[in-house]
Amino acid sequence: MARTPNWPKAANPRPTGPHRTSRSPRPEARAVSIDSSSRNAALFERAQLSIPGGVNSPVRAFRAVGGTPRFIARAAGAYMWDAEGTKYIDYIGSWGPMILGHGHPAVLDAVLKAAHDGFSFGAPTEAEVELAEEIIRHVPSIEQVRLVSSGTEAAMSAIRLARGATGRSKLIKFEGCYHGHADALLVKAGSGLATFGHPTSAGVPPEVVQHTIVLRYNDIEQLEAAFAAHGADLACVMIEPIAGNMNFVRAAVPFVKRLRELCDQHGALLVFDEVMTGFRVALGSAQSLYAKALPGFKPDISVFGKVIGGGMPLAAFGTTRKIMQNLAPLGPVYQAGTLSGNPVATACGLATLREIAKPGFYEALGASTRSLVQGLQAAADEAGVPFSSDSEGGMFGFFFGKPLPQNYDEVMATDKERFNRFFHAMLGHGVYLAPALYEAGFVSAAHTATDIAATVQAARDALRAG
Repeated sequence: MARTPNWPKAANPRPTGPHRTSRSPRPEARAVSIDSSSRNAALFERAQLSIPGGVNSPVRAFRAVGGTPRFIARAAGAYMWDAEGTKYIDYIGSWGPMILGHGHPAVLDAVLKAAHDGFSFGAPTEAEVELAEEIIRHVPSIEQVRLVSSGTEAAMSAIRLARGATGRSKLIKFEGCYHGHADALLVKAGSGLATFGHPTSAGVPPEVVQHTIVLRYNDIEQLEAAFAAHGADLACVMIEPIAGNMNFVRAAVPFVKRLRELCDQHGALLVFDEVMTGFRVALGSAQSLYAKALPGFKPDISVFGKVIGGGMPLAAFGTTRKIMQNLAPLGPVYQAGTLSGNPVATACGLATLREIAKPGFYEALGASTRSLVQGLQAAADEAGVPFSSDSEGGMFGFFFGKPLPQNYDEVMATDKERFNRFFHAMLGHGVYLAPALYEAGFVSAAHTATDIAATVQAARDALRAG
């Protein structure tokens, strides 16, 4: 059985409360329960009476894979336990933030101390300054940041800033890249070469997305055509450098190089959405990886979330002082938030960033992730199942199909039914993967070699069973 990591004890003890009652599972709870439908199903049925679809974010409903969502009672290190006490090796990590694992002592201690001093003030704090300085220290493209509460808020604010700084309206995004649920970004490509977006959500009027152009990811020819047609009107291009919402798809280096050249040529701002990749794939985030391949490369604006909050609601956008001077209270681009820079969330994020900046952290994290992905690939090869995979830092993805997809259409052509069967088989073996083909996976520093080996063995068993 996988073991809990041997972390040093926090300065303050873990709090008592409802999650520590006799009904809550302890770390030594039974390892796996194949049939865990009873209490989870009851909770899901109850939830649907008061919450739309029974969940507060759609992918949690298991609609893509079928079956009953697991209601999580608690987590520690690399593991989660559901409402019935079933233990899972966790490869979601709250969709990316838990890079240290759940309940890291240094982070927990920082959060408890901050909560003791006050939950929220609506006034500046020293910790906000420290967190901003920590982000800037590791990301050379940024001179100033503004803290907000969610990735959606950060992305939409970055676009507003780009429009305000350039005086232009149009923007380019790429199919398969998700930048939150702001109206202007809930669009996908039509049938043309460089099609203006059409809403993919009810409640978004067509006129709201009339300035959004959606292109195919990694398609240089289409990118050049869009700039030729609309370059003078483009405020920005927003892209996930490693798309994590069509599983795991990298932007090719030649594609990023051409994108940077075209933005410079036409005066558009290049916005890197690193909500998912920021501090997850490297200490300098994904942009540092492209800077190694393209000396001098920098995006104009960067958007962060997830890891910088350590699991609490916190995100940020940042750029040069010159561009940030357009932001209120200095300039005409308005943005505000009651809970922006929340002291408890800031303490959580700051403690997380300080831990991951320690020497050797990313080397060890990357090695664990590569070990997992290589093991999954070997298991698929042994079973004769078409499979492709990739990883960077603590982020990974896999597909049932070859070759490795390079855009949304290729992702959609992979074997979805095989993924669904694999997901449920792995869940039955105590391995919690993202409940959708379209989501990346995450490894934390708390995952041990034993966890990785158990996961690979579960994959062998699942793939042999079909």
